[in-house]
Amino acid sequence: MTAPSRPEAVRDASVIVARAADGTVAVLAAEFPRHGGEYVFLPGGRREPGETPEECARRELREEAGVTARTWRSLGSYAITLNSAARIHLFLAGGLTCGPQQLTPSEADFKLMWWPMPDAIRAATEGRFLLQGGPLALLLAQQATAA
Repeated sequence: MTAPSRPEAVRDASVIVARAADGTVAVLAAEFPRHGGEYVFLPGGRREPGETPEECARRELREEAGVTARTWRSLGSYAITLNSAARIHLFLAGGLTCGPQQLTPSEADFKLMWWPMPDAIRAATEGRFLLQGGPLALLLAQQATAA
């Protein structure tokens, strides 16, 4: 089956579970007044023209969390909504090296934290994530790394 063609204006997104050697994951938090408060989310964002999903993931992780990763594993690709051709690409990143965040002005209040995976999963079950990609990525990453 051939995938349908997609308009060039469609901008996919990538979301990353950056898992450190100690099992903690990079989680960001910020205020979203339009949605009523502070929420947590994973590093990620929209693809720039010409980027592959993994290139987008690498850039977003470096910018939002100040992290580079040696290993990358795809966790799948999913429709963002039924009414859009845009897709969200989920990744598990390991072999991390931490550096300074490279936040844009609209991201200036992003707070980086390192949480144990169970705490991040709990935040997802408590509805503390605003976007759906983070909880799905966490669950898939947990499954992928289970012994």
